[in-house]
Amino acid sequence: MSNCYADPRPTFQPSMRLIASITQSNPAIITTTFAHNYKDGTVVRIDIPEIDGMQQMNGLIGTILIIDTTTFSISIDSTNFDAFSIPMDVSPHEFTCAQVVPIGEDNATLLAALQNVLPYSGE
Repeated sequence: MSNCYADPRPTFQPSMRLIASITQSNPAIITTTFAHNYKDGTVVRIDIPEIDGMQQMNGLIGTILIIDTTTFSISIDSTNFDAFSIPMDVSPHEFTCAQVVPIGEDNATLLAALQNVLPYSGE
């Protein structure tokens, strides 16, 4: 995981976040490597390289509920999926890191769409 990088303060929000762990549960619980800044109702896609396992979740889309700054549940039942694990002995050029990619928002919520996260320049 140390070879992966995601900008903690990107210009565009919500932004992709690297995955530190995923539980085998219903709903699945995902922990990111640093604060995700997501809102309840954000719709995300999960991208997992083959080397990390849990390929059953790769490419799935779900709506999230925030647990804390780095953890959220997702509307996916991963109970019977293979375990997720990050290999520590892999070259950074051998794979892409597991990531959460925001793709939308629950229309009934629309919290993130109303929040301006760009820094004020004073101009």
